[in-house]
Amino acid sequence: MDQHQNYDSSNIQILEGLEAVKKRPGMYIGSTGPRGLHHLVWEIVDNSVDEALAGYADRIDIVIQEDNIIEVSDNGRGIPVDNHPKTNLPAVETILTTLHAGGKFDNNSYKVSGGLHGVGASVVNALSEWFEVEIHRDGIEYYQRYERGVTQCELQERGATEKTGTRITFKADPLVFSECNEYDFEILRLRIQQMAFLNKGITFVITDKRSVDGQSQTYRYDGGIREYVEYLNKNKDILHEDVIYAEGESEDIIVEIAMQYNNAFTQNVFPFTNNIHNLEGGTHEEGFKMTLTRILNTYGKNNNLFKKDESLVGDDTREGLTAIISVKHPDPQFEGQTKSKLGSTEVRRVVAQILSEGLERYLMENPQSAKIIIEKALLASRARLAAKKAR
Repeated sequence: MDQHQNYDSSNIQILEGLEAVKKRPGMYIGSTGPRGLHHLVWEIVDNSVDEALAGYADRIDIVIQEDNIIEVSDNGRGIPVDNHPKTNLPAVETILTTLHAGGKFDNNSYKVSGGLHGVGASVVNALSEWFEVEIHRDGIEYYQRYERGVTQCELQERGATEKTGTRITFKADPLVFSECNEYDFEILRLRIQQMAFLNKGITFVITDKRSVDGQSQTYRYDGGIREYVEYLNKNKDILHEDVIYAEGESEDIIVEIAMQYNNAFTQNVFPFTNNIHNLEGGTHEEGFKMTLTRILNTYGKNNNLFKKDESLVGDDTREGLTAIISVKHPDPQFEGQTKSKLGSTEVRRVVAQILSEGLERYLMENPQSAKIIIEKALLASRARLAAKKAR
């Protein structure tokens, strides 16, 4: 009898603990190539950022040690160490050895979080040759070590400490990342700088100790995404000095928008949700674009800046625009596992409302800049219509 015909309950595999991650790593981190390798770092850094966004940390250090060992530490509260009622293991061990265990599901511990599925740290643990956690809390330093996701020792108390926070050190498993186990400092540095822009007031330090002259960079932007727009526009001819900024909170969703026009013909609109860049946009970008077009049209008409029958379409209003849309959402819905497109419908409305208030106020208070912005859009509109006629 063909062995494939005998199909019963003994053929049904249940993957315990972190086995699922080891069997299909790509499902959890995208790939086992360079992208997946760097993704391990983001999962751990995201947890520290969540701690900072909750108001408990203001500094995060990322170190690439020799032999491509990664160390991430923060000065937050430290991962809880008391026994978890369900697993009867220390909370930290539960978090690091169980998928979908973490402080991200009850909105009391973390209002917003980039690590959404509670899989972050446990996935990194599963895909590491070894993984160590050091926790400073309640005056005690705790330590635990894992190998390929398996606990090697009970949670140890290592003595007294005056610090608070968490330090995680891990080495990616060469058996999983066989084609690439070398971190690219530039990829890490760029993303860390971006996170510093998106999270004002948090200090990020990234250091590379793999070479003698180990490079180190410190980033902290108290102006947040305003400074991000200035940075992106720094070699361009800007049309108005100040960055237009709007922020607000509605339905537990925090929205920040910063924008400034330059005299180029391209548009650069970058939407983010919980610090994740949504390459394919989504509802926050739709709300932004619709509102921008509507407000510039209304302002132009009300202030007699249009010739009769003139009106702007979306592309006209975004020519030469650099904008950052940053949304912090307690429970965002993405289209697809890679989070490249935001699907939450209520965000469209919230972004529209906050941009309306902020942009209308700016145009009223800065008629000179408003006129320049409308003229730039009209120029784009007239060029578009002339090209259409010529065709």
